[in-house]
Amino acid sequence: MFAPSARRRGHGPRRGALPRSRLPGPRLRLCGLRHAGHRRRPGRGVPLPDARADLHGVRTARRPVYPEGVAADPRTGDLYAGSYADGTVFKMTPGGRVAQVFLPSGADGRHTANGLKVDRAGRLWVTDSTGGVSVYDTRSRRLLARFDVPGQDASFVNDVAVAPDGSAYLTDSLRAVVYRVTPRELARARETGERGTLTPRFDLGDVLDPHASDAFVLNGIVADPSGRYLLTADMTGGDLYRLDLASGAIRRVALSGGDMLHADGLELQDGKLWVVHNVANAISRWRVAEDGSAARVERRVTDEALQLPTTLARRDGTLYVVRSQFDKGGPLGPGTPQTPFTVAAVHGL
Repeated sequence: MFAPSARRRGHGPRRGALPRSRLPGPRLRLCGLRHAGHRRRPGRGVPLPDARADLHGVRTARRPVYPEGVAADPRTGDLYAGSYADGTVFKMTPGGRVAQVFLPSGADGRHTANGLKVDRAGRLWVTDSTGGVSVYDTRSRRLLARFDVPGQDASFVNDVAVAPDGSAYLTDSLRAVVYRVTPRELARARETGERGTLTPRFDLGDVLDPHASDAFVLNGIVADPSGRYLLTADMTGGDLYRLDLASGAIRRVALSGGDMLHADGLELQDGKLWVVHNVANAISRWRVAEDGSAARVERRVTDEALQLPTTLARRDGTLYVVRSQFDKGGPLGPGTPQTPFTVAAVHGL
């Protein structure tokens, strides 16, 4: 998620940055998708940057949901999308055109849903920017555990990644820290029924380039499939950081051909890193070095049809990209959003 204060400060253009021009490509279909009686709208074509996509949407009858996060269940292929506006979590089955409410607004005291992740055990992690993270069983929808942010200082729990050992890592965009929830901590919280407390594992406060105290910095985060490191982006400074899971060491990744300015959601698979750049309406693809120390841009596409993308998930070669429309009456500006809200299924990138 991106806030108005999260803009680059004290940086000039980076050498080798790719232009954000509109790229030609085939056209995509808009497939109206409804829930709770929403009538389906006829499809219409809009240009897509150098890729194919089918768009599927979600909306509520009460007010705009402004989706922010998306996650794919690695076992079933089900997709989950969360509402930044009211905390509703939606579920979309593979090949389906209608999203169903999985968790209603206000469930378990949550009123936002930012980062989402489904782990290998079928648990859905849902970050609440105002408080912490909730963990649910995807079969029963039962709340398994809740972990709260420590202290009273301003915070914004944003995105979540789960490492191969089952530990969850969460970015705090205002405190510039990454929290960790270990499998042992999760098991204890489930057994006792007590609310746990998030523990900082990485503190990047002294590592990031200078920025205003209210700037959003750390946002998207992903885990290396081998379990050696995490990658997290500083969306204000435009940098990418490697966090060593064994030693706790933090190092800046050497970027070639572009930067992480406005970087929001990240996805890492098979040595490739996909990044959505929210207010730039762009998606970039990077080749990451085997040890995570460097990354090189392979491709970048830009188009307003992405409608301020905030997060993405990759499943069976398809990128599922959230079109937040935060700048259409949401947290980033006035206006009226197009409904239904949509998640784009992008092929060929």
